[in-house]
Amino acid sequence: MTLRIGIIGCGGIGQEHARRLHFKLGGAQVVAINDIDVAAATQFSEMSGIKARVLDSDQAVIDAPDVDALVVASWGPAHEEQVLACIKAGKPVFCEKPLAVTAEGARRIVDAEVQAGRKLVQVGFMRRYDAGYRALKQTLDAGTVGDALLVHAAHRNPAVPEMYVGDMSITDTFIHEIDVFRWLLNDDYVSVQVIEGRKTRNAHAGLHDPITVLLETRQGVRIDTEIFVACRFGYDIQCHVVGETGVASLPEPMSVPLRSNARQGTGILMDWKLRFIESYDVELQDWIDATVRGEVAGPDAWDGYVASVTAEACIEARRTKQILPIALPERPAFYARQG
Repeated sequence: MTLRIGIIGCGGIGQEHARRLHFKLGGAQVVAINDIDVAAATQFSEMSGIKARVLDSDQAVIDAPDVDALVVASWGPAHEEQVLACIKAGKPVFCEKPLAVTAEGARRIVDAEVQAGRKLVQVGFMRRYDAGYRALKQTLDAGTVGDALLVHAAHRNPAVPEMYVGDMSITDTFIHEIDVFRWLLNDDYVSVQVIEGRKTRNAHAGLHDPITVLLETRQGVRIDTEIFVACRFGYDIQCHVVGETGVASLPEPMSVPLRSNARQGTGILMDWKLRFIESYDVELQDWIDATVRGEVAGPDAWDGYVASVTAEACIEARRTKQILPIALPERPAFYARQG
C-alpha cells in the first residue's frame, strides 16, 4: 500500500518532510499540499519535482478524498485547529512540535482523540528515533548501570536568530529534552526550578542565555540541563545518566579523530539538522509503516500534552524563581505507556 499524504505548511521543515516522504522513504507519496503562501507552495511543488496539487486551504487538504494521512508542519499556533480537523475527519496526522501552543490546547486534542476512540496523532519528537538515544535507552532498560539516580545534560547551539527571544529556550529548545527524558527514564516529572546565571555577552537583546533547568521525577531522579543557545563553538547535545553502578552517556556523533598542527581532537557539528538528519528519516518511515497498520507507534497526543504542561511549568518557575510542582492528571487508559 502507498500512503497518500497531504502536507500542511511548506516552510523549511515542511519542504524537507515533503521531499523525504516523496523521494526517499518507502510506501508514501505526497499528493496535496497547502501553505498560507499559495504562490510559494506552487513554486515548491513544481521546482521540487513532487508536482502535488496545491490546494487553497488546509481544510481542503484534510478533506481531499485521495489524502490518506496528513503532515502538519505549519506555524505553531495553527497546529491545534489543524490537528483537531484531522481527528474529526478520521485521518492520521503527524504533527511537528508543538502539538499546541498551550497545555489547554493540547488537552483539547487529547480529549478529541479519546472521544473519537482511535489513536490518530503522532508528535514530531524525533530524538526518540536517534540511534544514540536508542542505544542509551537500551542500556538503561537492560539495567546495565542499575536504577537511574541523576541525569546531567546540555543543549548547546552555536547561535540563534534575533527573533529567538524570551522563553523560546524552553518552548523551542528544551522541549526536546522534556520529551526524551520521560522516554529514557519511563518516568514523569513532579517539580521544576529554572536558574538564570551570568548572561553571555553573545546573547542578543531579549534573550537571557544560558539557563539551567532542574527537574525531579516521580521516582526521585534529579535532572539538570544546561541550555546555552549562543555558545559559539558548535551544536552540542550531551546526556549522562548516573546509575547505581555506573554512568551511561549519549554517544557522540561519529567524527574522525585527528592529530594535526600539534593538537589532538575531533570535530563538532555546527548544524542541528546534520546532527539529527537520520533520525527524521527513521521517524517518518516508522510513522508511514505504523499508519499503514492502523497504529500510532511514536510519541502520541498524550506525550505532546505532557510536554506542554511541563514547558508551561518551566516558564512559570523561571518567572517566579521558585521550585514549582508539575501537576499532571493520570494518564488515560487510552494512552497505554509504550516502550
